[in-house]
Order: sequence, then C-alpha cells, then structure tokens
Amino acid sequence: MKLQTVLVDLPRWQKRVIALACDIALCIICVWLAFYLRMGVFYSALRTDVLIAMGASVVIAIPIFIFCGLYRAVYRYAGFAATVAIVRAMLMYTLIYAAIFLVLGVKGVPRTIGLIQPALLLVGVGASRMFARFWLSGEYLMQLGNANLPRVIIYGAGEAGRQLAVVIGEAHQMVVAGFVDDDPKKHGLFISGLRVYPPEKLQLIARKFGIKEALLAIPSAPSVRRKEIIAKLTDLHLNVRTIPAMAEIATGQVKVSSLKQVSIEDLLGRDPVEPIPELIQKTITGKTVMVTGAGGSIGSELCRQIVQQKPKVLLLVERTEFALYSIHLELTEKFAAAKDVKIYPLLADVKDAARMREIMTTWKVQTVYHAAAYKHVPMVERNPMEGIENNVFGTLTVALAARECGVERFTLISTDKAVRPTNVMGASKRLCELILQAMAAGMNGGTIYTMVRFGNVLGSSGSVVPRFRKQIVDGGPVTVTHSEITRYFMTIPEASQLVIQAGSMGTGGDVFLLDMGEPVKILELAKRMVRLSGLTVRDEKHPNGDIEVKVTGLRPGEKLYEELLVAGDPSPTQHPRIFYAKEVAKPREDLLEVLKQLRTMLDARDRKGLRETILQCVPEYQPKDGIMDWVVLESEAEGEI
Repeated sequence: MKLQTVLVDLPRWQKRVIALACDIALCIICVWLAFYLRMGVFYSALRTDVLIAMGASVVIAIPIFIFCGLYRAVYRYAGFAATVAIVRAMLMYTLIYAAIFLVLGVKGVPRTIGLIQPALLLVGVGASRMFARFWLSGEYLMQLGNANLPRVIIYGAGEAGRQLAVVIGEAHQMVVAGFVDDDPKKHGLFISGLRVYPPEKLQLIARKFGIKEALLAIPSAPSVRRKEIIAKLTDLHLNVRTIPAMAEIATGQVKVSSLKQVSIEDLLGRDPVEPIPELIQKTITGKTVMVTGAGGSIGSELCRQIVQQKPKVLLLVERTEFALYSIHLELTEKFAAAKDVKIYPLLADVKDAARMREIMTTWKVQTVYHAAAYKHVPMVERNPMEGIENNVFGTLTVALAARECGVERFTLISTDKAVRPTNVMGASKRLCELILQAMAAGMNGGTIYTMVRFGNVLGSSGSVVPRFRKQIVDGGPVTVTHSEITRYFMTIPEASQLVIQAGSMGTGGDVFLLDMGEPVKILELAKRMVRLSGLTVRDEKHPNGDIEVKVTGLRPGEKLYEELLVAGDPSPTQHPRIFYAKEVAKPREDLLEVLKQLRTMLDARDRKGLRETILQCVPEYQPKDGIMDWVVLESEAEGEI
C-alpha cells in the first residue's frame, strides 16, 4: 500500500516516464520471447538480428503510443476509451512491424517474428494497463473483500433486474451470482456479465454459490405469479427481498439498503382493481370530509386515500395526541396533493356530543367516515363496558350529530366479527350497524347512513402479522391460538379504497360487504412468515429448525371462522369487489328501548345486566361461556379496569 501511495502521488511527468520505460522494456522482452517461440532456444539479446528486431520495435511503437494518447490516460481510472486507444495503437504498430519483417523481410530475422512479436506486445501492453488499474485503484482489495460478501440471486433479468445489478455492483455490499428468469429465450445468456439460469435450477444454484438471499426484480408480474415465485424461494429457505419503485432505481436514488423485505402482503395481496373514478370522487372531491379515528390503521389510510382526491377540507378527528400528530405530519409532508387541501388535526372524543356538533357545525362537514372504535377482541372482552361505551355510544353520538348538522353521508367501518358474534367487540359493532339502520329508516332525504363490513387488514395495529414479525425477530416461538383457525385478510390500502367507493353507493341503511378473497389458515400464515425471513420452522421433519410455531389455545371471545353475512346471499354492485347485503333491521322503537337499558346498565356498572341486554338486542350473539365471564371474579377484581 505504501508503494501504491508513492506512485499515485508522483508528478504527472514522472508517471509518464515510468510508463514509457515499461513499454520500452515490453518491446524488448516481447522480441526476445518471439525468437524463443520461433527458434526454440533463448538467443542472446546482443545478437545482431535480435538487436535489429528490438530496436525496430521500440522505434516504431513509442511514437505510435505517444500519438494515440496511451500516456495521457490515468491508469487507475482507465476505461473503455483507453482500451480503444490501445487497440488502435497496436493495430498501427502491427501493420508497420509486420510490413517490415514479414513482407519485406530483414536478413537474419525470421519472417514470422513480424506476427509473433506484435501479438505478444498486444498482450503485454493490455495486461500492464489492466494490472495498473487493478493495483493502483485498490480494486484487488475490493475483489478480496467481495469474497466475504453475501451472494445473492436476482429473480428477473429484465430492465429492473439489470438496473438492480448495477446498483448492487456499485454499492459493494453483496455479490450477485446471476439471474433467474422465466423466459426460456434468456436462459444461458450473459447479461451485465452475469449468467441467466432457468427457475428449475434455483436449488442447484443456491447450493453451488452458497446463496442465502433472493432479490425480486419483477415489478410488472401479476400477484398470482409473484406469490408462486415467493413460495418457491421461501421453500428453498432463501430470504426474499424486493426492489423499490423503478422510478427510484432509474434516478439513482436507490441504495441496497432501500431493498425491502418481501412481506406477507406480497403473498396474500391480490392484483388491484382500478377504482371507479366517479365512486371514489363522489363524496370527497371539493367537499369537507371528516374522519374519526384518523390516527388508527384504517383511519390513517382513509386519510391518505382521501387527500389524493382533493377535498376542500379534511378534518382529522382523533383522541390520541401522538397518533393525530403522526398522521397530520405525514399528510402535510409526504403528499403533494395535500398542498391544495386544508387539513386540520382535531383532538376530540367521539363520545363528546358537544365537541362533535361543534366540529361539524364550524366546518360544515359534508362527509363522515367513522373509523373510531376499540377493535382488539381480547382487550374489549376483558373490558366490555368500555367497549360498549366507546363503540356503541360513540357511534350513536357521531351519527346523531351528523343528522343534526346536516351531514350528507355517514359511512361506518364495520367488521366481519359483527356476524354471529362470539365476543363483545363483534356484538358492539353489530349494535352500531343496527343503530345506523334504524336511523336510516326514520330519515326522509336527510343524512345517508352506510355500513361497510370486512375482515382483517394486514399489518393493522394489534393484528397477528405485526405480532408474528416481532416473535420471529425475538427468535420465537410464534404463537397461534388454534391449529384450524382461519381469517380473511385484505391490505389496508385496498380496504380503504373500497370503503370510500362503497360509501358513495349507499342510499340509506345499506350494509356493504367487501370481497375478502379466500380465507387464510393462521397456522400456515405463521409458517409462511417464518420462511419469508429465510428461517426454518422447527417441527417433526426439522427438529433443529430455527423457529417453533406453538399452538396456545383460543383467546377470550375468539372464533375459529369468520363470516361476512348474517343471512341470505349478497347482491353484486357496480364494483366487482363490493357486494350489497340484505340484513334485517331492528324496529326503531325497540332499539331505542335497548339503548336506554344499555345506558342504565353502564351508569350503574352492571356488567351482568349489560350482557343480558345485548343478548336481547343481538340474538345471534353467542358468548363463549367458560372462556370469559362478564361477572368479575373476586380474585380478578384488582386487575380489572
């Protein structure tokens, strides 16, 4: 390294003298070697014929090299232009040298020396430049370092894959062993110096090169094909990551650290259906929109979707200060469309009737999306009175305020747990639906009340996906409550977009269902997430696996299977993933009486009476006795909230 530093720091003219001396030496050595290759013996360099050939080589080569600019290039940065200069110089040299010794001939010098020596000199000059670049630039140290870098395979040899390979090559954080591509026409080709392999050779390649990670570079592939590829890669125990937006790669903003881990959303998500413009804009564009629970998982995504449709005003209603701060900051900093929208963060509790009326009156709210609710099943099961207070009476308060303040549309975010509920949370959401249906039945041309019912959303707070991720990071075990439990899943952006469109189709008292796709077995979901992390599930087949998946038993109020429909068949709507449910509403007078009873029980803190009242109002409610008793046991009283 010291010699390298000395050479690099020399004045420019001294470097040229050294390069010139090296080329003279190469000319002489190549003549000597050419005589050996032709005659089979080493001749003395002082022989007349050898001296003539050596002298001619130096006299011809050096002027040509100077003329072609071989001494102007900086060796350690030499690139394509320097290579072209060497080829041009050697071509000129060969023509002249061969003309003298091969065509014309020189007494005592074998004619073939005119061809052998230029060939050797071409190799010598080229090799000397390559060595200088390799050594002086420190590239050899880089190559040595690459031997210790992790090797990866890129799945996808298209434009995205090629650009990703370039980014990785410049970052020097990993080494690409090659490409894998579905296109048979590309198999065996070399792209950016890397071979393209067929998918069926994945296992062989992974074993041969010691590959532990695969990078997906197939941004245009449909979701079904992506799922198949990810499943295949995870079965090989490869950690899978995917490229960011192609726009980032094209502009050079992406770094290797920008590669994102393939998430369970990539396995469970579906190909998006383009929104129907008139539906997604109808209740938002140019209007004053209010979102309750704006800092929650669904509420915050609703805000992201809404702000892009350019409402006149967007009101973020949230009682958790940090959650409100976070979504307001995100909307104002990350969304360009937000510059044209007046966004107001409002700290408020949906149970506060005066505050709700104040907000709706002050800003003349036209559209309300009610996402505020307690939704964590075991938590609400443990705290049923607070769950009923917040979910049922919070909804009643906001819905009444909307009617009094002349709100045009009110959309409730409901849940599949409201169908034949086995827990307090589900029962409370069914009560919310009954309240809106009753209010809609008593309205003539006023606020249009709509309910949208769907299952679990991937990655929402309190859902299994974030919990599984943390358990995997912690080394396990990953806990599943039952081996047969299944759930419907949908991505948060898709759910929010469909909620907005469903809300636009409502005519009053409508219950809409979202197409959730196929139900997912939670046990399989847990195993997939372990494999997605490049780890092995510890089971009978793999007793030395990395992560154990453990069945712990159903939690309070938890169902094995979820449903979206109470009775009958859903009807299609103008959107292929939104359906209309014909649900039976409860008479308004009966419901009012039940709500009065609920209020009385809450004020009296009568848990047993509250349970009986809910059972009367929601007859399909089937609490799981033995899992959770509403009546607080004496031994549990201190821990009850």
